[in-house]
Amino acid sequence: MILSAQAAQQGGGLGFLVMMVAIFVIMWLFMVRPQQKKQKKIREFQNAIKAGDQVVTGGGIYGTVRFIDQARNTVDLEVAHGVTIKVDRGYIFQSTDAAAATTAQK
Repeated sequence: MILSAQAAQQGGGLGFLVMMVAIFVIMWLFMVRPQQKKQKKIREFQNAIKAGDQVVTGGGIYGTVRFIDQARNTVDLEVAHGVTIKVDRGYIFQSTDAAAATTAQK
């Protein structure tokens, strides 16, 4: 009788472990993996930026790329005629065409 009670407890522990693994896999498939794909797409865009591109920064500033400093990983962004700001390349997230398309879809 004691042995059968211990066997039932062990089976319950295995079922719990399988359920936890299944929950982890589901969370990874629906949350982590899509985010990784999105980050990869943004990195590819940031590496493809060239002078003359119209972009949007993470802070919502629209501008035109004037110069890219590869050594410092910065971009000179013209936000108005004659007004240029220096922005870290990592804070440029999309082109203005993509921003307009996203706004139009909403």
